[in-house]
Amino acid sequence: MKKRMQAGFTLVELIVVIVILGILAAVALPKFMGLEREARIAAVKSMGGTLLSAANMAHGLCMAQNCVNGSIIRIDNQDITFQNRYPNNASIRLLLQSFEGFRTNGANQNQFVKLGSTNNNCFVQYNQAPANGTPTITYQGGVR
Repeated sequence: MKKRMQAGFTLVELIVVIVILGILAAVALPKFMGLEREARIAAVKSMGGTLLSAANMAHGLCMAQNCVNGSIIRIDNQDITFQNRYPNNASIRLLLQSFEGFRTNGANQNQFVKLGSTNNNCFVQYNQAPANGTPTITYQGGVR
């Protein structure tokens, strides 16, 4: 009579594997928990760069056309109003092709809130140029 060999894992082997997986999960999980916040910060910084790029490109067009304070120039079928040779707060969103992942904050058409943020606390805001200055960007919500 031949003895039949059984193949499989013992209970001890299964428990050891489960313990090892638990240890790995406990070490790796905290590293992944911060990724959502870091992604939100990167998206907000990217939107700030996009706003400044749009403002600088419009500024170049304004300079080429020798515009003055309050001038309105048609760019991509949008009427852009200029303040100190840069787009004003109300016009900056018209220069963006897309602000996917963001929404404007009610009456503040120059403030872009990251979708998914609570209490509108994660946003980027375009601030029109002061006299003899350039526009600035304000960040809120944990952006470094």
